[in-house]
Amino acid sequence: MTVGEVTPLEQPAEGPFSTRQLLRLDEALRIADQVTGLNFSIYLGELGEPLRAAAEELHHQTRDPQRAVLIAVSPNQRKLEIVTGADARKRISDRDAKLAGLSMAASFAGGDLAGGLLIGIDQLATHAGAA
Repeated sequence: MTVGEVTPLEQPAEGPFSTRQLLRLDEALRIADQVTGLNFSIYLGELGEPLRAAAEELHHQTRDPQRAVLIAVSPNQRKLEIVTGADARKRISDRDAKLAGLSMAASFAGGDLAGGLLIGIDQLATHAGAA
């Protein structure tokens, strides 16, 4: 799978978000980065198989992967992966990531993709704590 550099928020050309939702997501990512000192990113789109390996490959393409937290969501596949770099993993446990994932999945199931992502960013950043 060939994927370009992951930006803070990647979306399909006719993305599923309104301008207001994009602004809220961008602000949430910026605040999470500033407060935690980690680098939060979202990937929205199809993930290759195996899913975890595809998400990890995307994570490796982020800025400073050791300090990166990637939320990879594939709505069509109904899959969510949260990948943390070595430094981020010291501050966000697997349990914390799973809890954030469950909260996001509940929002996604209710049809609220942007709201689920906002919840996930907030929970992950809260668990990571201040830099």
